[in-house]
Amino acid sequence: MKTEKKIRKNPFRLLLPFVLCLLTLLTGCVRYEVGINFDHQHRGEIVQHIKLEQQLTTLGGSEAIKWLNSIERRAEQLQGKTERISPQEIIVTIPFGNGQELAKKFNQFFKADEQVPSGTVASETLDLVQLNSQMSVQQNNWLIVERNKLNLNVDLRALGVLSKQGNIIVSPGSLIDLELALNTPWGARTTANNFLTPEVGETKNQLIWHLQPGQINTIEVVFWAPNYMGLGTIGIVLLMLAGFYLKYGRLPWVEEARAAIGN
Repeated sequence: MKTEKKIRKNPFRLLLPFVLCLLTLLTGCVRYEVGINFDHQHRGEIVQHIKLEQQLTTLGGSEAIKWLNSIERRAEQLQGKTERISPQEIIVTIPFGNGQELAKKFNQFFKADEQVPSGTVASETLDLVQLNSQMSVQQNNWLIVERNKLNLNVDLRALGVLSKQGNIIVSPGSLIDLELALNTPWGARTTANNFLTPEVGETKNQLIWHLQPGQINTIEVVFWAPNYMGLGTIGIVLLMLAGFYLKYGRLPWVEEARAAIGN
């Protein structure tokens, strides 16, 4: 009974011998790319590209395939879809309608407690890559544009082996390549609270972070997005004023203003 409780409390210990073995044999076994595409304030998607190298699936094929299958199931629960490029590679797409839904779905997908349900055998549900994260998004509507502040904390300490003093003595960074990309309409800027310094991607509107295993990675960015509803409202008003002017040869408030000045 004591052994069972200990395993459930720290399921990563089941994976530790496997990781230590891989550290001496393999490099770059898992490539995990997470992209957040924020088109505008009412549309976007979370895109994940996961690729397992052949060496990993050969040594631990059963657990690796179970992990990919669990990712597919979690995506379906969030109205997402998956595309199998090969038995070792998948692309997951999860849509969101606003910043709050982005944070909710992101947190639900990567929440560690939901990845390992209580009452189940840890070895059957263990995530090969544990991304315990917490995201929040603050949005302020400025009529025609919207200001977004995204804060993300990704706890990757489960991917590092620590000494009693808390120092990282083994890091599977050579095994796992974790990358986060943010795509926004008009670019983004980082704040002083960032643990990592991003690099500019293929376009100036893309920022890319290479997450560090064994650390708590903090990302905080501010970006602006067009508010098409506000722009549409202004466009309708302008069309109404233009129609009024074409019909009556004046704007609706001109006569009232002249009368007020005359009095």
